[in-house]
Amino acid sequence: MANPDDARGETDTMTPPPPPVAACLDLSAEAARGRRLTHSASGADAWLGSDVDPASCILTLGDAALDEIEALADRIRAAPHPVLLRSPDDHPLEAVREVYARARAILDHGVGIAVIDRLPLDRLDDDTARAVFWTIGRLLARPVAQKWDGTMLYDVTDTGRAYGYGVRGSWTNAELVFHTDNAFGASMPRYVGLLCIRPAVEGGISRFCSLHSVHDRLLERFPRELDRLYRPMLFDRQAEHALDAPPVAWASVFSFDGVRLLARTNTSLIRKGYAVAGVPMDDDTRCAVEALEQVVGEEDLRFELPIERGQLQYLDNHRVAHYRSTFADSGDSSAKRLLVRMWHRDEGLQTYEG
Repeated sequence: MANPDDARGETDTMTPPPPPVAACLDLSAEAARGRRLTHSASGADAWLGSDVDPASCILTLGDAALDEIEALADRIRAAPHPVLLRSPDDHPLEAVREVYARARAILDHGVGIAVIDRLPLDRLDDDTARAVFWTIGRLLARPVAQKWDGTMLYDVTDTGRAYGYGVRGSWTNAELVFHTDNAFGASMPRYVGLLCIRPAVEGGISRFCSLHSVHDRLLERFPRELDRLYRPMLFDRQAEHALDAPPVAWASVFSFDGVRLLARTNTSLIRKGYAVAGVPMDDDTRCAVEALEQVVGEEDLRFELPIERGQLQYLDNHRVAHYRSTFADSGDSSAKRLLVRMWHRDEGLQTYEG
């Protein structure tokens, strides 16, 4: 979040153009606020990869917290119950709550990435691990749906299907460019959480960069292209909508309300959006997308933090973009890479569109 004391901006007198296709989800109201962030960010919001010690993002579960998790797992196994009805308020989790409070502080006021190390998966079957993740994950913030059908716990694994319309990249082993989750959705999650049940045999590298630093660099080197990124463009909605709903969204990459910078970034889904809509990408849009791709790919902006078995990785989806490299799986289907994901957002409704 930008410093309110530095909440200077430039009013945009250009009305965003109407959507180029009739059938699109219009999210251009964010851009219509009419503001630009015209100065560089400072403090914890804007960092380079060299500013971050990855070890500082890792919070260790101490003996007391691990004992609480073991007891929670015992109660889960002893009393079957729908996972989504389980609440941390039903269990003594004081030490775990303290760890999550520290994680929330890192997400809100620090670098924006926190890793909790780690669940004792050698003593938990996969179903119990999911139930534990759901229960303690609710200590961070309210969970929200991740799909139109209301899915709350989402498997990130390679299904063998090709990345394309209706198949999210999280269901493939494809490289996922720097992005924010649900960039095409009506309501983005504030926090994204992942539990690693099984890592890949090879690859699947996680990288992170500050969206404020990306914005700073665009402001310095690509001001014309940055201006275009403040105006709406098409995003593929990945078939996460009602059957009769528009297949694409019309939204800006950046918006600024005078205090907070918000980014919806996924250049892959922007390109797919124009393809799905059957609309040629104009030169200004193409140059803006290419500038964004160039900047987020610059090595000095990012750092790597692999996610390991049993770790819980959380990030601030409003301030941090993340990347995943392609990966190779085990030939044993029972040993395939498997991460379980939660989305969190305290604003709006708990439904997918919020």
